[in-house]
Amino acid sequence: MTRYLITGAGGMLGRDLQTALRGRAVTAAARRELDIADADAAREAVRGHDVIINAAAYTKVDDAESHEDDALRVNALGAENLARAAAEEGAVLVQLSTDYVFDGTATSPYAEDAPLAPVSAYGRTKAEGERRALAAHPDGTIVVRTAWLYGQHGPNFAATMLALAAQRATLTVVDDQRGQPTWTHDLAEQIVRLLDSGARSGVVHGTSSGETTWFGFARAVFEEAGLDPERVQPTDSSTFVRPAPRPAYSVLGHDAWAPLGLESIRDWRSALADAWRSGAIARPSA
Repeated sequence: MTRYLITGAGGMLGRDLQTALRGRAVTAAARRELDIADADAAREAVRGHDVIINAAAYTKVDDAESHEDDALRVNALGAENLARAAAEEGAVLVQLSTDYVFDGTATSPYAEDAPLAPVSAYGRTKAEGERRALAAHPDGTIVVRTAWLYGQHGPNFAATMLALAAQRATLTVVDDQRGQPTWTHDLAEQIVRLLDSGARSGVVHGTSSGETTWFGFARAVFEEAGLDPERVQPTDSSTFVRPAPRPAYSVLGHDAWAPLGLESIRDWRSALADAWRSGAIARPSA
């Protein structure tokens, strides 16, 4: 019987992973229960498990600019600790990563082996986490990069748009950042398929197929909610200056799935429709 450990189990993806693994032997460790930056705690948590899915992360992108050491502690040291412990245990580690490991200047989807070039503190710490995990356990670490996540169990862009829709007649959303909205339900299911395929190492991109901008995503959310999409108006990033730079282009390629005998995650628009129908996106208040 395969025994799974999910770190960061209280987060949006962590909770959907628990659902995707329902009926299997799963230990779910939330952040308050396991500090993965503590090497001894990580080793003890990993003991007795065959698969570790590391969904724990410091994800405050803007705060990381002034607290990079704190982000590095979780995103890099924590990943390294889990990888070392997994290597000792003979277990597989799935290390969740991000589109922020790239600089966002590409004009075609980033391949899985594209050079890492983060431009933010958050991106640097996640890139370092990839490097350390792969170095510590090269034959048993799978890096899964994802982006633009939304889901039922945490704050996210789709829910924010609907909350704002209840407060404002119109919204302005940036139309010069391009990526792949990805439902955490779909990502969780894809990770389980990946593990069931027998894969033990490598890098894959766990994002939805297709692409859009934040503006296009917002309009799609309005359409699903039965709201007038014309209430969403486009703007550019210069109107929303934040401490951490955002990648202008975050579209990730999916070529690594076919050699594993797996299809990439479905189109983002189809997933959004199902997410709405399932109630995974909060409906606007009356």
